Amino acid sequence: MLIFDHMISLLRRFRPAISLYNFFRKSELDYNVSVYKKLGISKKYYSSVSSKDFAQLNQAAQLENNLSQLQHCDLFKSSSAVSQKSLLSFNDNGYAILEEFLSHKEVNEINNSIDNLLENGTLEYKYGNKIMFAFRHAQEIEKIGKNKKLQEILDVLLGRKAILFQSINFTAGSEQASHSDSIHMTTYPLGGLLGVWFALEDITENNGPLHYYPGSHKLPYYLNKDYDNEGTRWFIGDKDYQAYENMIDKKIVDQKLKKKRFLAKKGDVLIWHANLIHGGDAHIDKNKTRKSMVFHYFGKDVVCYHEISQRPALMIS
Repeated sequence: MLIFDHMISLLRRFRPAISLYNFFRKSELDYNVSVYKKLGISKKYYSSVSSKDFAQLNQAAQLENNLSQLQHCDLFKSSSAVSQKSLLSFNDNGYAILEEFLSHKEVNEINNSIDNLLENGTLEYKYGNKIMFAFRHAQEIEKIGKNKKLQEILDVLLGRKAILFQSINFTAGSEQASHSDSIHMTTYPLGGLLGVWFALEDITENNGPLHYYPGSHKLPYYLNKDYDNEGTRWFIGDKDYQAYENMIDKKIVDQKLKKKRFLAKKGDVLIWHANLIHGGDAHIDKNKTRKSMVFHYFGKDVVCYHEISQRPALMIS
């Protein structure tokens, strides 16, 4: 059994096997090819990809935005003064909070949809307590993810059109260790991702609030090379994810970053930068839920991939 498990582990790291899997997902991977050509990179849609592929380019290149454009957005105009100030501080803090973005009616519709999708077996928990891609099955959720007023804000923050990539719903706290999304959902140029987190009920210190480190998005993007996980010509890296988490914990201490918790009210939203370090606190009171939802958006015309697994991201139009 141990030998079999070892063989499966090797196969998952074997670059030709990754390419073979990707070969049959052409419709979901073709979007990267035009960007490869613009960058002068000779790479097929099915090839493995990581930050190492951009070493000959300016890997430090990052997307830029113009926050003055926010003042022309309808959602900005209708938001509270506190929310407006938070949006205008996005480049300094790495996040923005929109108070009462969702009405209680909208939140209840989302929660009911998730309950129904779980009950009828359309969706199930994956990767622990995550409910993946519910927006593909519930119009109420897709409607929020593609809300034109929200989209306008995200386009400005990204500096280009934001494209909805995935949704994740939770009924309990994620309890995920501190991390940057850019290790899981990476882009070239860097910074081509936004996370948008919705409180689907009131959040307290006891039901696993989201935490984040203001200003941490200004740190370098810590990728495979930073914890010796680039791998070889034939195999991707074999470092345990714990090695990445340990590195991030050390950076937090070394940089003396200050932790904040998002004790959100039902309907509040947190938008964060691709490189903001964040995670989930312990869910102390197991008798209480912590219903929430996160959307991830990629910027249009950037290379999108997963740095650790070195796989291009599957995009369903």
